[in-house]
Amino acid sequence: IPCSAFLARIYCPLILFLDLDLGSSEALRLVNGPHRCAGRVEVFHSHQWGTVCDDGWDLNDAAVVCRQLGCGTAMSALGLSGFGEGSGPIWLDGVSCLGTEATLTECSFKPWGHHACNHVEDASVVCSGSGIASIPKLRLVGGLGKCAGRVEVFHNNNWGTVCDDSWDLSDAAVVCRQLGCGVALSAPSSAQFGWGTGPIWLDDVSCTGKETDFFECPAKMWGSHNCHHGEDAGVVCSASNSSSVDLQLVDGPHRCAGRVEVFHAGQWGTVCDDGWDLKDAAVVCRQLGCGGAEGAPPQARFGQGTGRIWLDDVACAGSEDALAQCRARPWGQNNCNHREDASVVCLGTGTTNMSTVRLVGGPHHCAGRVEVFHNEQWGTVCDHGWDLSNAIVVCRQLGCGAAVSAPTRAFFGRGQDPIWLNSVTCVGTEHALVECQARPWGNSGCTHEEDAGVVCAGDAHSCGALKAQL
Repeated sequence: IPCSAFLARIYCPLILFLDLDLGSSEALRLVNGPHRCAGRVEVFHSHQWGTVCDDGWDLNDAAVVCRQLGCGTAMSALGLSGFGEGSGPIWLDGVSCLGTEATLTECSFKPWGHHACNHVEDASVVCSGSGIASIPKLRLVGGLGKCAGRVEVFHNNNWGTVCDDSWDLSDAAVVCRQLGCGVALSAPSSAQFGWGTGPIWLDDVSCTGKETDFFECPAKMWGSHNCHHGEDAGVVCSASNSSSVDLQLVDGPHRCAGRVEVFHAGQWGTVCDDGWDLKDAAVVCRQLGCGGAEGAPPQARFGQGTGRIWLDDVACAGSEDALAQCRARPWGQNNCNHREDASVVCLGTGTTNMSTVRLVGGPHHCAGRVEVFHNEQWGTVCDHGWDLSNAIVVCRQLGCGAAVSAPTRAFFGRGQDPIWLNSVTCVGTEHALVECQARPWGNSGCTHEEDAGVVCAGDAHSCGALKAQL
């Protein structure tokens, strides 16, 4: 989505209205078919809709499109402009999905706009669904967004919860996929997002993790359980990072200490100190790239804020990557005043130069080839030993949420400058790539065909980053 106030007003509301959760700034649609779940595949990139070439287009690719659009399963993957020839750019070619991806942009493909096709080869999809709106059957509540919270299902005209007996990451993966919320980061148990009310509808849920519909998973009969609401199951998905709370610490000695303020509904506001503790502070420090938490002062230690008190009763486990993943009251509901504004003191000072690492050649600044700045020059990283632990550190350093994958073999194209690092070995808890073990600078023995890449869950150019302009 273009970062101008005028275009943001046009495109962001449209995309939010369609409820497209894309994992990036590119939108997706099916056109010229009988309904919105069948038609020619079109993607939005660089301010313009364009088509997809049918080279290698198959049912795995179609499955991802149908899942992303909430259109059920893929019935067919048509080539040769089965729903008519498009116009404008042909944006994607050589698309190759495994079929389990949550969004099309997680699949491999040639660089945007690179192809040897014409519109006679436009790809199409027919999904099992019709796209007709219906009552939602699955939701996450009690978190700070639709992609983190207590799992609730709709049955017999009533919302109810899911018991955490045998609840694990495979179950959470299906929930995240069905809700269009990316991949599952955790599957909290013991009512981490608060006790639900009403029936406990499901117990002993046992998903393989590959299902496209949560209700395909084995479980006890509806309403049959031996649980109470203290065992309500929860889920945290990767997309909760991309819509995470804009956050800052103000009126302190540096950017890593001060009064906690969050941005919501076009306005900065504070956080009440009810229940505020070091676990909550740890999440704030982690999200801001400020190291560990040293203190969580209550009672407006850094002065009273003004405006709204947005959050109250925040209750983080301490392991979350963003405040949006923590349990809290709904936005704006509190019984506080600004004398109770919460604060944080982090161990870091925020003076680290975050621009010493970047991702280039991808669809946005949270996915691409890894480049590091050394000796006054940008260079790449060799993929020897490159894995998800390394990618986690890069995503954390860039404020891009969770790591989705760690592509190798110059997936995002070959660099041209020095290969600065090789055999990088991160534990995954480091706050910057330079804290990880590696060979000495410039000692690589690699070629640019081995350049490492990273795909993070977040995208700082999403509509959420434009709220202040709307």
